[in-house]
Amino acid sequence: MRRRALSALPAVALAVLLVGGWELYVDLAGLEPALLPAPHDIASALWNSGDLLLRNFRVTAEEVVLGLAVALLAGFALAVAIHLSPLFRRAFYPLAVGSQALPIPVIGVLLVFWWGFGILPKLAVIALICFFPVVVTTVDGLAAVDPDQLKLLRTLDASRWQAFRLGELPAAVPAALSGARIAIAVGVIGAFIAETTTPTSGPYPGLGREIITDVNFQMPRAYAGTAVLFLFAIACFYALSLAERKLAPWTTRPRGELH
Repeated sequence: MRRRALSALPAVALAVLLVGGWELYVDLAGLEPALLPAPHDIASALWNSGDLLLRNFRVTAEEVVLGLAVALLAGFALAVAIHLSPLFRRAFYPLAVGSQALPIPVIGVLLVFWWGFGILPKLAVIALICFFPVVVTTVDGLAAVDPDQLKLLRTLDASRWQAFRLGELPAAVPAALSGARIAIAVGVIGAFIAETTTPTSGPYPGLGREIITDVNFQMPRAYAGTAVLFLFAIACFYALSLAERKLAPWTTRPRGELH
């Protein structure tokens, strides 16, 4: 526990330095809060509007968790299909790459037409944004299995499924988790994009829509909502890193990563 606290000190120190420099810059430059609020104004907005931000955060957090779950499952399944079927790889891979260039506002209208104003269009947007890194890293991990290990399994008369389950799949798990960490990092901004490009019918539209509304009228509160998303993304990233120890305990962690 003490080691973890000490390893977090550089990040905390840098954050304090940046916030202090931000506060000093706003004070010396005489900037209006409508342009760039000072950190103390943001903290005040977070305190005064905490209930509103919390209710919107719950909506966004649900979208992120469910959207990422869809992206991870779909990405892993597609990666396995690409690995096992050269024909599917040639057919699907170019489409997967092109999907990352789709303008979300264009397809957002169609998603709302199909599934209404609920959560489904937002989950589709988040999954579309997040599935690609899972596909790419998992495909690379499946292809990186030691050939000698597969040769040994064939010598032992292992079936194709047994070779996949005992050889290729364990080798791909660390790569798949790396892709999942990338997906989580972009999943929160994916939720922001989803909320701002697809309308909602609920009383609380999520932090993304709330931030866009506040930019025009309550800039400190917009920054407070942004700070919540910022911290949420960090929490999700390191939560998955902790889960990785259970899912792939044999993975060697790079030096310098926060534990």
